[in-house]
Amino acid sequence: MDLQRLVICFPLVALLVWAAVVDVRCRRVPNWLTFALVFSGIAQSLSPWRTVTLGQSLAGLAVGFALPLMVYILGGMGAADVKLLAGVGSWLGPKAIVLVFAVAAVVGLIIILVQCLVQGKIVALMRNTGGLVVNLLHVRTVGAKEVVRTGQTFKSIDRPLPYAVHVLIGTVGVMMSPLISGKAGML
Repeated sequence: MDLQRLVICFPLVALLVWAAVVDVRCRRVPNWLTFALVFSGIAQSLSPWRTVTLGQSLAGLAVGFALPLMVYILGGMGAADVKLLAGVGSWLGPKAIVLVFAVAAVVGLIIILVQCLVQGKIVALMRNTGGLVVNLLHVRTVGAKEVVRTGQTFKSIDRPLPYAVHVLIGTVGVMMSPLISGKAGML
């Protein structure tokens, strides 16, 4: 990543650091912060120093919102987490936000595994994951409401994970990746 793009993306990284700090402290991200990410991402796409075009920004916003929506519906993350990823999508575009989502998921998986090992809850994690997967595979038989109920009741860890930390790590990782190329498009 060149210095110019790093300077252009400074507001994105600064807002994500702020979101991560608030999320670690309070386990929530305020709406004003997620909406600031969305609006600043769209605004930067209109500037001459943009990271993505307006079309890419809006597509990234839509993809960033749609990807985590099912996880939210199943109770695996909060609404602020969905809006946070949408905001990052408005900065990076649709292709890069898919990578951010994937990297954030891997980071979250590692944190959950370590946390469950430390708390002695790895068996509960595996049992709950198995139950959720079985229900998902049999959604036609058990019904969508039962799958959602299962996702919301199976808790393997004591406190929700601060998803903004995963998104921050994923975003910086994707931005620093050698896959990133082109001035008016993160990928």
